[in-house]
Amino acid sequence: MLAYFLRRLALVIPTFLGITILIFAITRVVPGGPVERMLSQMNSQSDRTVSHKVAGSNSALSESQMAELNAFYGLDKPVLTAYTEWLNKLLHADFGESTRYYEPVTDMIAERLPVSLFYGGMTFFISYFISIPLGYFKALKHGSVFDSVSSVLIFVGYALPGYIVGVLLITWFAFNIEMFPMGGFVSDSFDDLETVSEQVADIMWHAVLPLTCYLIADFATLTMTMKNNLMENLSSDYIRTAIAKGLPFKTAVRTHALRNSLIPVASHFGNSLLFFMTGSFLIEVIFDINGIGLLGYESIMERDYPVVMGIVAINAAMLLLGNILSDICVAIVDPRVRFGS
Repeated sequence: MLAYFLRRLALVIPTFLGITILIFAITRVVPGGPVERMLSQMNSQSDRTVSHKVAGSNSALSESQMAELNAFYGLDKPVLTAYTEWLNKLLHADFGESTRYYEPVTDMIAERLPVSLFYGGMTFFISYFISIPLGYFKALKHGSVFDSVSSVLIFVGYALPGYIVGVLLITWFAFNIEMFPMGGFVSDSFDDLETVSEQVADIMWHAVLPLTCYLIADFATLTMTMKNNLMENLSSDYIRTAIAKGLPFKTAVRTHALRNSLIPVASHFGNSLLFFMTGSFLIEVIFDINGIGLLGYESIMERDYPVVMGIVAINAAMLLLGNILSDICVAIVDPRVRFGS
């Protein structure tokens, strides 16, 4: 098993390089880079209208000035050369400087990381601590009113994308009823709150609607996975044999069927690691949550490539390590699993 995990770790590096060099190359070939964005803003200010002009004719800058700007942003170098320089900086924990705010990318990500960790952590723990018991009871009460009603609600939630639910929740509960805020992570008067309990209450008040959107898809998947696998194990021969030998049904479920039913859930465990960092771009945009998801969305729209590459690098590393963590969780839950040596 150790040899298997060592091989998986060895594959992390080439896979990471493949992902990042592909995204890096895409950022160099798509139209509308930072220089073109700067020119568009200059033309918009001069014409008092929104313009989408690109470098070339009618440009506010000469060709020499354009060349200097491309050299300043490193856009005059071949893709492999520029990627090698970026990778060398990455090895020194340097993600470069934002072409939009002219701030270190590392500082920008670190500033928004606590917000994403809060929503990612809350979503992760609530999903697992509710979906596993709920799937357990749905399997034991299969066909009951409780199972039927909860299944309808789960499937409706699964069918609706989180950002669509976000729009509905804002319309109903924030705009019409004014029960919750329209968005944001905290209130404008957060710093004026005197006690920690008031600050925590303010954060949770703002988090109710976004967390509902975050939980919908992941919660539905985990619940139905848990239920279906537990039902499959309950109909297995080894459970019937255990009950026939006198083992109480509930004991057989808890000691045998439950652990085997957790195997598919454990395989999903590592992939949830990615959610700790990024959350959902669209949900953060809808609720104006100043997290890494919103930062990534704004960076893509504004062609802020250093920030885009920084977020991609973190996501790729988290996803690859999460896959390995999933294998470890499966091996822990199921002692029968022996990965090839």
